[in-house]
Amino acid sequence: MPRTRFSRSSPTDLGTRKGYNLRLTGYVAKSSQRFDFNLILFLLFWKEYDKDFKINWRRVAISSMFGFAFVGPVGHHWYEHLDRFIRLRLQLKPKSVKFVATKVAADGLIFGPLDLLIYLSYIGLASGKSMPQVKDDIKRDFLPGFVVGGGVWPIVQVANFRFIPVRYQLLYVNVFCLLDSSFLSWLEQQGDASWKQWLTSSLGLENHNSRG
Repeated sequence: MPRTRFSRSSPTDLGTRKGYNLRLTGYVAKSSQRFDFNLILFLLFWKEYDKDFKINWRRVAISSMFGFAFVGPVGHHWYEHLDRFIRLRLQLKPKSVKFVATKVAADGLIFGPLDLLIYLSYIGLASGKSMPQVKDDIKRDFLPGFVVGGGVWPIVQVANFRFIPVRYQLLYVNVFCLLDSSFLSWLEQQGDASWKQWLTSSLGLENHNSRG
């Protein structure tokens, strides 16, 4: 029976099945890698500093599931389709300056803001906050997170898109996701820190946010 795009069973052809299994294994490995990095992060940083030295396992699970359920599958397909689109549709030479620059720009302007927006929304809702509270957190934290990330991720991604094969790019990024998750966790805990207010006002967005 021919396999359709809606079929849920694995391919029966031996060659196709091997390719299917390799892709599935790669996806699970990448998702698990992100899960492991988040788990390590929260074991290190998300501890309740009391006399009993308790670990907030709820936050461990919440943050780890974000990486496993979103960054793993979405990032896997994002890097593959981005590479295919730039090579085949834009017809840019792989590893060239234009090829790498286009990838970095697309990643920073499309995937980066989307990932940050979903992360802040998910963490807030999963922590039991209401929608108005989540919206306030996004207004407060999105811009600082985007600006700081915009100064770091392009450097990381230039090396990624220039030297790392597509199938390993998400694994490479996961190393830096550990630091990124640490920063975002710290960013959330800063609340209405003065440096956030300064950043917002210096970019001329303070009045706009207060009206929104």
